[in-house]
Amino acid sequence: MPINIYIEESGEKLDWLCDEHWDLPTQIDALETWLKNKGKSLAPSKYVADIGFNIRKDATGGGGVLNSESMAIMGKIGMNVYFSEYPSVSQEDKE
Repeated sequence: MPINIYIEESGEKLDWLCDEHWDLPTQIDALETWLKNKGKSLAPSKYVADIGFNIRKDATGGGGVLNSESMAIMGKIGMNVYFSEYPSVSQEDKE
């Protein structure tokens, strides 16, 4: 499900990002690019960017950073970010 962007009240889907990419740093980068290219043009309303991610098996810290420019765009258009954690989906972890 990686990033599902929709209108909160109606559930109308606006976009789907990062299909098959479940790592948070990649998703944050994709969301920031989307906000700069498309999101900033949305009329103010109530939007959701639901980020479905899994924990990196070999993570030792660090990760994605949502910058202040992206947060300003989200504030202007009325977007909330949901972080939906899922169990690992890689083949390696299923064995």
